Amino acid sequence: MTTFPKPDVRPANPNFSSGPCAKRPGWSVEALNGAVLGRSHRAKIGKAKLEQAIALTREVLEVPSTHRIGIVPASDTGAVEMVLWSLLGERGVDMVAWESFGSGWITDVVRQLRLADVRRIEAPYGELPDLKQIDFDRDVVFTWNGTTSGVRVPNADFIPAGRKGLTICDATSAAFAQNLDFSKLDVVTFSWQKVLGGEGAHGMLILSPRAVERLESYKPAWPLPKIFRLTSNGKLIEGIFKGETINTPSMLCVEDYLDTLGWAKKIGGLAALRARVDANAAVVDRFVAASPWLGNLAVDPATRSNTSVCLSIVDPAVAALDADGQAAFAKGLVSLLDKEGVAFDIGHYRDAPAGLRIWCGATVETADVEALMPWLDWAFAQQKAGLKAAA
Repeated sequence: MTTFPKPDVRPANPNFSSGPCAKRPGWSVEALNGAVLGRSHRAKIGKAKLEQAIALTREVLEVPSTHRIGIVPASDTGAVEMVLWSLLGERGVDMVAWESFGSGWITDVVRQLRLADVRRIEAPYGELPDLKQIDFDRDVVFTWNGTTSGVRVPNADFIPAGRKGLTICDATSAAFAQNLDFSKLDVVTFSWQKVLGGEGAHGMLILSPRAVERLESYKPAWPLPKIFRLTSNGKLIEGIFKGETINTPSMLCVEDYLDTLGWAKKIGGLAALRARVDANAAVVDRFVAASPWLGNLAVDPATRSNTSVCLSIVDPAVAALDADGQAAFAKGLVSLLDKEGVAFDIGHYRDAPAGLRIWCGATVETADVEALMPWLDWAFAQQKAGLKAAA
């Protein structure tokens, strides 16, 4: 076995999961003391909390006053499904995907909604599709940041202002960390448990005036379950965007979201959040640039995620293994770090190429990312020694 020494410094918080993500620095359960428990969420006090969550989201995320913001069921997945079933079908749709979640939306549109006019614009893990192929006279569905591939769109320049179709953007690992251009986005969805480290089960839905117009002028040919309904008698259900949720929310989770938004506002808002994320990602980027055994899964630096940083093991001996062998090597490396208590949940997503995925969102401290890097070398040395011994 290798004599590569263990690093002297450990991350103070070893939570580098890409979702649910690390809680904000200094968080404790006492942050939930103000939760409205044992009361109806429709009572004045409960509704006030939900309205506050919407108002703070608008303030911190810098959402234009023209756009509506609603709290909806079932996390980001529920928010995306709601708009797919409610908005699509009026015209053809371009489905753009380069990782597992985007591919999942394609499956839903093709196999469940069974729309006839669907174009698939796809790229393999690590790459971005040719965005020039997109026809914005059609509706367009895409993820801003590929959580499982570490590839993001660099900006919204590829979206024309004069588009005829709607742009539907799953932004769950981009919101509060990347520059979302709301003038180019008609629908934006995300969940609380990503960049702000909130709790799960609730989704956020942001609609532009163009999206509202579509909802009020178009009726899908299929029935919509209650949990997906955004209109009544041809008009938007405005209450959804004023804290009147479709189903019962967890007021504990609401309180936690309010706490994280309050923290974000206190440290300087959106600019400060982005700066924290960029600083974290820069630590990993510098380490990978100097590493003989690690590489970025995202090929183009301009499209690399600053939140879900996905890494490949490029060491020749490991790269020479078959897919199962590479996956086993990466799993063993991740397991060593888990047992040491220095990094939890940093393995690649189950459908992605073998490697590591390190969350660098705003709730992660840069010092913890810096402390983790030498441990990656240590764990690799242990695994490599085992590989040589087995040869």
